[in-house]
Amino acid sequence: MSASGSVPARPAAAVVLLRDRLDGGIEVFLVRRHIRSEFVPDAFVFPGGTVKPADAEIERSGCCASMDSGPTALGTGFRAAALRECFEEAGVLLARRGGEPLAVLAGDVARFASYREGLNARTLTLAEVAAQESLTLATNELLHWAHWITPETFPMRFDTHFFLAEMPHEQEAAHDQLETTAGIWITPEKALAGFEGGEFPIVFATIHQLRDLTGLASVAAALGRFMGATPHTVRPRVVQRDGADVIMLANNEG
Repeated sequence: MSASGSVPARPAAAVVLLRDRLDGGIEVFLVRRHIRSEFVPDAFVFPGGTVKPADAEIERSGCCASMDSGPTALGTGFRAAALRECFEEAGVLLARRGGEPLAVLAGDVARFASYREGLNARTLTLAEVAAQESLTLATNELLHWAHWITPETFPMRFDTHFFLAEMPHEQEAAHDQLETTAGIWITPEKALAGFEGGEFPIVFATIHQLRDLTGLASVAAALGRFMGATPHTVRPRVVQRDGADVIMLANNEG
């Protein structure tokens, strides 16, 4: 426990995969947490999870693309964690080989599935996958987009940095069938409409993040909207209303 009595927030990272729709607009990839999950069970979320000590080691190992300093600079572990969780939970590995985005073709699927299984089982590291496949992990292609810290009253708390990334054209996203039970490409507008109709469970942070991604004509427009902006830290708080807990944002947080 911290001095204030709250549970310390665990460092975490998540990736918002984006792709263009043929008829205009964008889609995001969401995974549905297992109903027995310790955190937000049965809700749709962006692929992500806790930063492990090995993630910072991977960033210092030389297999990551260089990038500028900042709260998610190499060595903090946030970017490697985002890439690892994206591969584990969504099956998408953001990396380059010979300067080109990684393509996972039909003959590669089984091999990369075994890598994913090894990462989930903790018998393999992302650095070992990169070395085996002669890859540079695309840490520099993650656009630092949002930073949320779970309210202090929650029994499980996360200090999460969110990144935007374009979905590679020569890969397929699919949920892991371990921590998640479904995966879906969906427009932000449709996800929000489903939530309002009680048919698409999403959590407080995801609701607000999806709202920020509405009305965009393309992935390029999305990246352009947020490029160069420094995300401010969002700290929701819990207040009592009519005897019930309600999560609220500060007045300057939307």
